[in-house]
Amino acid sequence: MDRYIQWVTEFPFVSAFIQFAILGTLGELLSFAIRNRKLAPSGPPLMILGKIAAWGVLGIVIKLGFTGMRGFVAALNEHSLVPEFLTGTVGMAFVLSVNTNLFFGPQMMFFHRVEENVLARRWDMTGLYKAWLTLLWFWIPAHTVTFSLPKEFQIGLAAVWSVALGLIMGLTAPRKTAGFTQHENNL
Repeated sequence: MDRYIQWVTEFPFVSAFIQFAILGTLGELLSFAIRNRKLAPSGPPLMILGKIAAWGVLGIVIKLGFTGMRGFVAALNEHSLVPEFLTGTVGMAFVLSVNTNLFFGPQMMFFHRVEENVLARRWDMTGLYKAWLTLLWFWIPAHTVTFSLPKEFQIGLAAVWSVALGLIMGLTAPRKTAGFTQHENNL
């Protein structure tokens, strides 16, 4: 554990890139595999490499966002703009999570969608609204836990949450069978 802490402390951007490149991509591939009922890549090899790089860049963006939002919330607290009952460890983690996910999350998700569109050479924002809703029901609670941990573990856990969300999204998405989604088969 000491080596991990040393690594993320000495190389914050490299470690964020690598953790998200691996775990973000894994979450996406897991979701794809569950939805399509087959263990296969979600695109050609160059597309997969592009997605790995896109997830890595997103890890750096998230590292910057977490750091910036921490300063933002500290300034709010310094000016007595955080309710007193939320100034404990878990309360401040919740305040940081809410602010991060409401003020930083939508732009970060839009940026990631642009990355995906560049890789696919298309412009499609389908599903972005549903992705934004995950900020409320998934990311605020998840990042409350994340921000309750020491800073050294926060980016790593955020990347792990990407795998968890990929699993959830894969299990709750309509299944594809014989060219139809599960919902179409039930009509």
